[in-house]
Amino acid sequence: MINTHFLPAEIIASLREKKELDLRQVTATTDFETHRLWVNQPCDRYFTATPEGALYLQHWGVPAADTFCTGIPIHPVFSTPKDRRVCIAKHGLADDRPIILQLSGGFGVGPIEKIFHGLLNVEQPIQLVTITGRNEELKKQLDKQKPPPRHKVKVMGFTKEIDELMQAADLVVSKPGGLTTSEVLARGAVMVIVNPIPGQESRNSDYLLENGAAIKANNLATLGYKVDALLKDKKRLDQLRANVRRIAKPRAAFEVVEKALQVLNFTKS
Repeated sequence: MINTHFLPAEIIASLREKKELDLRQVTATTDFETHRLWVNQPCDRYFTATPEGALYLQHWGVPAADTFCTGIPIHPVFSTPKDRRVCIAKHGLADDRPIILQLSGGFGVGPIEKIFHGLLNVEQPIQLVTITGRNEELKKQLDKQKPPPRHKVKVMGFTKEIDELMQAADLVVSKPGGLTTSEVLARGAVMVIVNPIPGQESRNSDYLLENGAAIKANNLATLGYKVDALLKDKKRLDQLRANVRRIAKPRAAFEVVEKALQVLNFTKS
């Protein structure tokens, strides 16, 4: 059993302790920092996003030999290299300016319209791609907006080709959820962090900022200014991209499965 949430791991551990279930299990954490709720013994292996996350599990009693730093498992499509120019052409995007991808989650909730207008305040010409997910009303509302003539804008609803859009993007504007962040890193884009939820998302934000792989807009009023400043500073942007490549782990899911199979004795360790 491979768990990506602590609740089923807790249930299985409890049943194993009571001798009511004979099932080996491993747990893959899905944020860049761990916490006490992830520790549910007996568990045969723990896979973390960072060495720091593994150390914190060990602090709560998990044997060091049972912890592995693999990264956060994401869809295998993000491990397959794609040509950025092909992705740009396929989705009809402008290739003569920076491309900014604005995410809103699968259901298109949050201050999406305010972020949209904040990004339109960027001074230099950009190609803005805004994803509204399954929120059709939001898509209709944004389609009615008239952006400044210097910008090109594409509003899209739900898509299964987000990996291609991330590959095309220079910057991705998003909340720093563990999976979304890992996908952005895997595609080599720099994240612009907005509105992290206190707790795990704020800790994910800390991890990206500590590693120089993102910038953060603390308020939407200055979002356009911060993005514009970054796009004008090529040296800084290049360094951020290099840091993204350094911490990205696009094959995390493969490593988790390979090590989980070793636990089950299906492969040699």
